[in-house]
Amino acid sequence: MTFRSGGSGSNRSGRGRAGSVGIGVVAGMAAAFGVILGRKAATTVKIGKGHPLKHRALDLASGMMQPKYPLDAMTTYLNGFHMYADEMGRQVEASHFCIHLRHDLHQCVIFDRNAPDGRLIGIEYIVSEERFRGLPEDEKRLWHSHHHEVKSGVLVAPGIPDLAEHAYFEDLVATYGKTFHTWQYDRDDFPYGIPQLMMAFTEDGQADEALIHDRDRRLGVSTSHKRQNRADIPTPTVVTGANSWESGRTVQTQLEEMDFRRSRS
Repeated sequence: MTFRSGGSGSNRSGRGRAGSVGIGVVAGMAAAFGVILGRKAATTVKIGKGHPLKHRALDLASGMMQPKYPLDAMTTYLNGFHMYADEMGRQVEASHFCIHLRHDLHQCVIFDRNAPDGRLIGIEYIVSEERFRGLPEDEKRLWHSHHHEVKSGVLVAPGIPDLAEHAYFEDLVATYGKTFHTWQYDRDDFPYGIPQLMMAFTEDGQADEALIHDRDRRLGVSTSHKRQNRADIPTPTVVTGANSWESGRTVQTQLEEMDFRRSRS
C-alpha cells in the first residue's frame, strides 16, 4: 500500500512538474509573442505619424495579424557599401536583409539603414562561384565579386559574434552579386528614375573612408578589426567576366522608347 501510495504520489508529483514546465513554456511563448507584438505596434506607430487615424489602425492590425512568410524567412542582416556601376564617386551605404533561398542562391532586399522608417532602395541576388561560372558572358557583366568586401572588413554582419560571422564570410567570400538600386537616395528624397546597376569595391583606396568611419561609429563595429579577423580567409581567384567596370567600360540601365506590342511575339 505504501509503495502504491508513494507511486501515486510520485506520479502526481511528476505530472505536477510536467504541468509546471508546460505552463512555463506557454507563459514564455506568450511573453515572447507579446514582445513581438509590442515591437510591431511600436514600429507601426513610429512610422505612422502624420497618417490619418484610420490608416494607422489598419496598418497596426495588418502588422499583427497577417502572415508575411518571405519577411519572416530573412535570416541575415549585412551592412556594406555599393557604388554606381558607371561612377565610382557615387557611393552609398546599403543594409541587406537576405534569405538563403537555395544552396547556391541568396536573395536580399536593401534599405538605406536598419530602422523602422528605412527606405527600400534596391535588391541583390547572390550566387555561388559554380553558378556564376555557368552564366552567359553578357550576364556576367552585371555581377560583382565579394572577395574584397569580405577581406577588407567593409562588409559586416552587425550583432553577430566574430566566430559566427567569420564562418559565414568564409563562404560568402567566393560568391558573386547582382545589385540594382531603385532609389538614388544620394541625390533625391524620392525614388525618381529607373533602377541603376551597382557594383562593389575590388581594391583598397576605392571606398570613401569617411562613409566607412561614420558607419562604424553608428553601428558599433570596426572595419579594421574585421579585416584582421578575416586575414586567414583565403582570397579566391575572381572569375573572368565579373567586375566589368575594371576594364574601363561598363554597362548601365537607361530608358528606351519602343513600339507597344498587343500580343506575345
